[in-house]
Parts: sequence; C-alpha cells; structure tokens
Amino acid sequence: MNLTDLRLLLEYHYWARDRVLEAVRPLSTEQYDRLVENSFGSIHATLVHIYAAEWISYSRWIGESPKALVSAETYPDVPSLEQAWQELEVKVRAYLESLGEEGLTRLYDYRLINGQASRSVFWHMLQHVVNHATYHRGQITTLLRQVGATPPQPTDLIAYYRTMSVQQG
Repeated sequence: MNLTDLRLLLEYHYWARDRVLEAVRPLSTEQYDRLVENSFGSIHATLVHIYAAEWISYSRWIGESPKALVSAETYPDVPSLEQAWQELEVKVRAYLESLGEEGLTRLYDYRLINGQASRSVFWHMLQHVVNHATYHRGQITTLLRQVGATPPQPTDLIAYYRTMSVQQG
C-alpha cells in the first residue's frame, strides 16, 4: 500500500459518505431517529457510529486514546454531523499528507475503549476506517428502505471508479 493508494481510498470514502448524506438529508426527524432492527438502532446512530470510528482512529494517530466513542446525541441532526465530519475530513487528509510515503508503516500504540493496549500500522488503520464505513453504509441503505426512503446512489468502489472515469473523459 502506498500514498497514492491511500489517497484514492480516502477519495472513495468521502465520495461514498457524501452519497449517503445526500440520501439522508431529506429524511424527517422521525425517519432519521426511528428505532429499527440494526446494530445501532437508527439511521442517525449508525451514521454517527461511522463518524465516531473515523474520529477515534484519527485521535489515535495524534496520540490520544479516547475511552468512549462519540454518542449520537452529540450530533442531533444531519447538518451538525456533516459539519463535524467535513472538519474531520480536512484533518485526516492533512495527516495522511504529513506522513508521506515513509510514514505509512508507522506503528501506533494506543488503548482500545476497554483499556486494552493495542498496536497497529497506520495504513492498516486507514484501510479499516474505509472498510468499516463501507460495511455500515450498506446497513444504512437497508435502513433507508425500511423507513420508506430512497436509498443512496450506489456507493460501491466500482461505482466510484466508473464515476471517476466518466468525469475524466
């Protein structure tokens, strides 16, 4: 995995995030917060979980080991979550660039939420951020259907590649 590959993964990650947010913006508060059978109980909580996992990874990269994920109540609506996520995106992109090619294999020592010591390579952690979000975006697609809303445009990696190749001519 090299810097070009990780930049591409991040581009895909934020492109897919934006497609999901576009699908979620028109929801009523009732749809957004409706309790559904899922890992996190609502579209709202699932979206905040995706954000929180990215936030905790970034926190670990900068030497912090948060003891809890961000709760859904921290971001009560789509605009507040979207603003925080866009701010985090700027930080994540800048951090990746600051590492350069040689920093991608840097080892990070941190504590898991349960206090257990852990160690991971940067590029593994960044891949996890993208893969984890992909998993939960799939859940959100199903949840949108369950609340009677339209799912996002496709967020698969191949859809990203196709979209980019059309845009690049």
